[in-house]
Amino acid sequence: MSNDSTLPRPRRKSRSLAQDLVAELTRQIREGQIKRGEKLPTESEIMEAHGVSRTVVREAISRLQASGTVETRHGIGTFVLDTPSTSGFRIDPATIVTLRDVMAILELRVSLEVECAGLAARRRSAEQLAAMRAALDTFNRASQASDAVASDFQFHMQIALATGNRYFTDIMSHFGTSIIPRTRLDSAHIARADQQQYQARLSREHEEIYEAIARQDAEAARAAMRLHLTNSRERLRQAHEEAESRQAGSEPA
Repeated sequence: MSNDSTLPRPRRKSRSLAQDLVAELTRQIREGQIKRGEKLPTESEIMEAHGVSRTVVREAISRLQASGTVETRHGIGTFVLDTPSTSGFRIDPATIVTLRDVMAILELRVSLEVECAGLAARRRSAEQLAAMRAALDTFNRASQASDAVASDFQFHMQIALATGNRYFTDIMSHFGTSIIPRTRLDSAHIARADQQQYQARLSREHEEIYEAIARQDAEAARAAMRLHLTNSRERLRQAHEEAESRQAGSEPA
């Protein structure tokens, strides 16, 4: 008789591992092992303690951000929020999985972040501008897609913070890095561009937003942010139409 224990176990999906890690970190926070206001262990420490990959850790942190449990402060670390979010507003980032979903989120971001950019241009401090610059520099140096996503999100989050309006930052924190299309889709492939060209295009768009905010030109900042987000949406829309057209052409008459 064969011994079932010798059979290889199926490899668990990263999404399942991430959810397990979210549950464990939430338990540690609830039971006071990680206190409110305290910084979470580093990514490397969490990887070692739980035997998971960096991708799993980042997905778990993104989910904790989305639930209002933690917030990430650029260059400092991720902290447990003093008061967990009690807002009734809930969009589970895990449900943003299709091209249509991502395009819908981009439409929402246009309505939100265009005004963010205008307010940030008028209200930003020198320190906040420096934080935006640091996020862009990290994005420009990123060699891994996950690093580019994290710094991309931080740039947009720093703009929201510079508005001085906590409701903008609350919404951005709720979504976390899930608002960045590359976390849900291979955007460079969809846009028919190689990763280097794709990132260079995004970098130019980010720089235009930054420069407008730096010179405190609110209208130019709004225009640059609108162009950036609508460009992303248009690239994905065209790809979506091409995919549907190919699928229709392949179906039997």
